[in-house]
Amino acid sequence: MTYFTSFETSLCTLLLTSNGEALTGIYLPPDHRHAPTHQANWQESSNLPVFMAAKAQLTEYFAGTRAVFNLPLATSGTDFQKTVWAELAKIPYGQTLSYGELAARIGNPKASRAVGLANGKNPLSIVVPCHRVIGASGKLTGYGGGLARKEALLALERFATR
Repeated sequence: MTYFTSFETSLCTLLLTSNGEALTGIYLPPDHRHAPTHQANWQESSNLPVFMAAKAQLTEYFAGTRAVFNLPLATSGTDFQKTVWAELAKIPYGQTLSYGELAARIGNPKASRAVGLANGKNPLSIVVPCHRVIGASGKLTGYGGGLARKEALLALERFATR
């Protein structure tokens, strides 16, 4: 069973999904690439404990008072994607690194394109900080939720770390 709720933030209305015990997705609709399509058998449940915890922690994040999330997470993906997502979770708040640096960190320095594809399919935006990965030149490149939102998240983190 997939449960869902929406959550209004200063950035946009987020779509949260869960398997009932863990968070399975945080998406930035309406144009989030790789977001799941709402199915008839999904059940809306705004008071699910994992959603309540996620909303509280995301509220703190957007207020600039939370840098690390502590939520039960469940992802489905290839082993490679899961390796990339686990490494994304290690990028410190307010910092960025390039796709090439991320590829090197997982022991595959020539896989920056594959890392970029896995990064783009990260189902747990913000909590697993794929927005912290940038191009080698320092330019913002690709973000499932849109470059303007990526820029806003990085600006929020830069401002909060001052």
